[in-house]
Amino acid sequence: MTPLLLKPTWPAPFNVQAVSSTRFGGYSQGVFQGLNLGLHVGDDAATVARNRSLFQQQAAMPVEPCWLDQVHSNKVWHLTESTAVLNAAVPQADAAFSQQAGQVCVVMTADCLPLLVCNNAGSEVAAIHAGWRGLASGVIEHTLQQFQAKPSELLVWLGPAIGPKHFEVGAEVRQAFVQQNVLAASAFKPLGKEKYLADLYLLAQLRLQAYGVSAIFGGNYCTYHDTAQFYSYRRDGQTGRMASAIWLSHSS
Repeated sequence: MTPLLLKPTWPAPFNVQAVSSTRFGGYSQGVFQGLNLGLHVGDDAATVARNRSLFQQQAAMPVEPCWLDQVHSNKVWHLTESTAVLNAAVPQADAAFSQQAGQVCVVMTADCLPLLVCNNAGSEVAAIHAGWRGLASGVIEHTLQQFQAKPSELLVWLGPAIGPKHFEVGAEVRQAFVQQNVLAASAFKPLGKEKYLADLYLLAQLRLQAYGVSAIFGGNYCTYHDTAQFYSYRRDGQTGRMASAIWLSHSS
């Protein structure tokens, strides 16, 4: 039942803690087999609660993560000790940002891209849920705007997402990105009439670089291809969710 957790390989400050779950471990059965952390996918609520508790324990989190109601928006939830008390309502947002030690920012994914962000000083962190809609509407930029640190002082880790060989999209998706940045055309490969294979990782990297962020790590997974390790909505339809979390262990 012990989860297999991924730790970002990046030069983050010592007090920045970050982790991403896989589907290994946990108590869920059937199509949710493993460590399903999503309450909204049809799994047994009590089982998901056990999985979340196990995830928190194994990752040595100081408190329960601030779980979000993710709607593919560009909304950012500011997480403090006082806003955490309100978490029973489940904030509707697709990113969480915090400057307070001991508060855990988290996003859930099963093909969409999770991004974990911190500054060099170890005083600010954020977790971002970025599908193509969120990317196109600026969820990355909206989140980075919350940081007091300059873009050149930020580190970003790209967690498990669907890879460029499996993310099929329509022409309207390509157009949404290319009209914002012509360089985004390089992230799309033609696949028949009005269809393309999109590179979600590259699309995120282009937006980060345009914002001024150069310290970008990760981005070498594929949730669709790796059936054993990851949940994938595109591959399986009804399935579980992984989580990527980040927090400050103590004041820097």
